[in-house]
Amino acid sequence: MKQDKHTICSAPQPTSADVCRWAQALSDLHQRLAPRFARPEPRRRALLYLQAILSDIPRKNGWQVAEQAREATPYGMQRLLSQAAWDTDGVRDDVRSYVLEQLGSEWATLIVDETSFCKRGKHSAGVGLQYCGTTGQIENCQVGVFLSYASARGHALIDRELYLPLDWCEDRDRCRAAGIPDTVRFRTKPELARTMIERICAAQIPIGWVVADSVYGGNLDLRTWLEAHHYSYVMGVACDEPVGIHTPDGVRRRVEASAVEAYLLRTQDWQRLSMSQGTKGPRLFDWAVVPILHRWEDDGRHWLLIRRCVNDPSIKAFYLVFGPPHTELAVMVKVCGTRWHIEEDFANTKELGLDHYEVRGWTAWYRCMTLVLLAYAFLVGMCTQMPTPSRHLPLEAPGLLFPLTVAEVQHLLARLIWPSSASVRLVLAWSQFRRRHYGYASYFHSKRRLKAG
Repeated sequence: MKQDKHTICSAPQPTSADVCRWAQALSDLHQRLAPRFARPEPRRRALLYLQAILSDIPRKNGWQVAEQAREATPYGMQRLLSQAAWDTDGVRDDVRSYVLEQLGSEWATLIVDETSFCKRGKHSAGVGLQYCGTTGQIENCQVGVFLSYASARGHALIDRELYLPLDWCEDRDRCRAAGIPDTVRFRTKPELARTMIERICAAQIPIGWVVADSVYGGNLDLRTWLEAHHYSYVMGVACDEPVGIHTPDGVRRRVEASAVEAYLLRTQDWQRLSMSQGTKGPRLFDWAVVPILHRWEDDGRHWLLIRRCVNDPSIKAFYLVFGPPHTELAVMVKVCGTRWHIEEDFANTKELGLDHYEVRGWTAWYRCMTLVLLAYAFLVGMCTQMPTPSRHLPLEAPGLLFPLTVAEVQHLLARLIWPSSASVRLVLAWSQFRRRHYGYASYFHSKRRLKAG
């Protein structure tokens, strides 16, 4: 039945009362963290930190955060991240609890992925020459593995782990200089992902599916652990991933994923489906699914999912699927499409300073990440509390307001609640501080170079 265009409602416009309510909601959320802090000073500064990264300062590093917070020097903010006594992992758990309150669903999806942080020096914990997903090249960078929680109501990052390359783990002096505990040992990215999912399992949080790309899907140990703990998954794999299949000529135990099509698929086996809804419309691909053997038997729960580009059929992607018996192709495709949410999470959190930090230590990295995740969860929560119509608006109604976004909530708060300081005295004091700091730095750098020469 065609909907009457006169009955269609656009998203409501936030009022000034809504924006004030959001600001109070942040204070209420911050109050929930009180048991995590040993003293009132770092607890108070944590709220100032959150307000600063929610503002529109161009870089969310220690100096600009401190200036936005109307503090005279950056030392207090630096101490919050490095030395103050507070329970970082406890706040991480509070972030997760808040996200579950806003988005919780027994059919939610966990999405695993990593993002990179380019660095210039060599002293930041875990930094080194490694693949940087941000640039697509080998760069001097840090790599963090993250976990996103997604449901029909929204999505947000809920956990984080810093990847420590093997050469770091083998140099204990270097680790101690960066504040890395002696108990920390080398773990691969899939092992870090498993650590975070184990926390979900221990908290008895219901999860429908786990989604990840080939960095994680190609790891047999991770897949085996997920299956043993009854987590369904859709995980990317390389084109040469070996699978077992039934063919008309019998069982083939080790066939590369890219060769399965030639053995089993016909033209009519492909279906054109949308994996997700983008800003420019549905993301359409051609899809096919093939049962595969598990421990050399067809248990009805393992499949190879193949995605083919509509414009260039030679471009394909491959996924291993473990799910309930008789899972339909459309369900697999929909679950696969949720992986895009973590890319949106990375883009949004980098606007909050996820990659702006200038800390070096292990503890400071985790604290910086945790506070950004908390700020992002807050923004997501405010979006979910505003009534929203369907995003699939009809073409006859092009003027309707788009649903409220995380970026728009942040923009309104930044401009109306936490604008940059207009105090002439404070601005001039910070100018003097920066010039004095640069002067000291230039003097000691020059002295060290002359001495070395």
